[in-house]
Amino acid sequence: MATRRTPSKVDIAATLQRTANQFRGLNTSDPASWPPVPRYALCAAVAALVVVALWFIWLSGVNDELEAERGKETALRADYQKKVAQAVNLDLLKKQREQVQQYVTLLEKQLPSKAEMDALLSDINQAGLGRSLQFELFRPGQVVVRDYYAELPIAVKVTGRYHDMGAFVADVANLSRIVTLNNLSIAPQKDGALTMDATARTYRYLDAEEQAAQKKATAQAKKK
Repeated sequence: MATRRTPSKVDIAATLQRTANQFRGLNTSDPASWPPVPRYALCAAVAALVVVALWFIWLSGVNDELEAERGKETALRADYQKKVAQAVNLDLLKKQREQVQQYVTLLEKQLPSKAEMDALLSDINQAGLGRSLQFELFRPGQVVVRDYYAELPIAVKVTGRYHDMGAFVADVANLSRIVTLNNLSIAPQKDGALTMDATARTYRYLDAEEQAAQKKATAQAKKK
């Protein structure tokens, strides 16, 4: 009766020995001449190194994208929270906006337009004459254009009694338009009267054309 032959430890050891012998005496300058096992092992190692290198390169790019997206997420969260807060306070913000608009409208009404400037200058002059003051100088200066308004300085020199001057200053302060008195200087005269030198400043809002020209000039100045 025949018996089945099983691999012995000697056969396995011999196979391992033959495989190990193929790695001995290899010519590193000519891998093509290597036995099959070392040659295939080298190809597998090179392929594994290439795959690992590509993997790390890809992971590096993905990591950069991930960090960028995390930064965007943080910014979006902050923007979302800000908008949520605004949405919660929307009614209050609308009321505040209406109040600000009403305040701005009130201020604009206190600023004359270009066409109303002559009438305002006449009101200042009449305020002095109405208090029996004598104008020795009433000279409007050069208009200074600001971002949203224009400023007109007026050199004023009047002579009169102390109480009349005080009443004149009060009348100017109570004008419907904004007028300020600056650089006040009062000196006595020989006849007991007083002379007051001052710079009255009044303001007017810019019309649409002037606002457009001012914005254009500001933009050009910023470019320079």
